Amino acid sequence: MTSPTADELARFHRWFAVECNNGAWALADQPDRSAADDRLLRAMAHAAMYHWSFVGTPVNAARGEVTLAHALAAVGDGAAALAAAERALALLEGDASGEAEDWDVAFVQAELAHAAAVLGDAARHRLHRALATAAGEAIADDEDRAVFLAELAKLPVL
Repeated sequence: MTSPTADELARFHRWFAVECNNGAWALADQPDRSAADDRLLRAMAHAAMYHWSFVGTPVNAARGEVTLAHALAAVGDGAAALAAAERALALLEGDASGEAEDWDVAFVQAELAHAAAVLGDAARHRLHRALATAAGEAIADDEDRAVFLAELAKLPVL
């Protein structure tokens, strides 16, 4: 077997990043996950981050951190979820490329609220939920706004 070319390797990394990211969100939405499912969820979110590290931009990294935050909150690891969401926020705040979409900030705020809910931090949860709601309502594209608001509605409320 020959080694893949640099272009092939980049395509592989991108494919795995997307597949692991999407798979993590789908698995997080399953209501009756087993302990094995939770381990797979964590692994998929971390794998997405790994593959984005080879081919992604800072905005891809931020989105990967949002996925990781979502997965970690879904399995009850509020402290790690909060750290991932804070990293996502820092990446978006530091990005000067203009690549970030209006929904990126909304999702970060939603995952900060999600992590706070898992931690039982009602004040932080209310703050970030309000910021997520405001950012979500400001999403320009109707379909993107509907997707975000549907995701926000799934998250716990303190």
